[in-house]
Amino acid sequence: MTSEEVAQNAMQIILHAGEARKYCMDALKDIEKGDFDGAKDKMKLANAEIVKSHRVQTNSIQKETQGEKGEYSVLFAHAQDTLMTVYSEINLAKRLIDIFESFHQRLTQLEMTNK
Repeated sequence: MTSEEVAQNAMQIILHAGEARKYCMDALKDIEKGDFDGAKDKMKLANAEIVKSHRVQTNSIQKETQGEKGEYSVLFAHAQDTLMTVYSEINLAKRLIDIFESFHQRLTQLEMTNK
């Protein structure tokens, strides 16, 4: 791979990971408002974007394992770091949806019991 191809792949990884992060943050805002369905919908969009990002990374790695040499790139390393960070954010947001939805359900039941 040429350094230009490596840079283009890195930018695609960053682009899609950034979109995934945006949807993830939007989902967290929905959680804050108690809109769990909206949060889950946003997480589906985040997941779709992170999959696109991951595919670019995987294709790049596969080319190298097939003997196509590429130059080391700080930009590509940054892209991989961004991808993994956003993966973590997505995993945390998914857990937060479950936690807050469960908390909301329990609180609603408690309020109904106390009426």
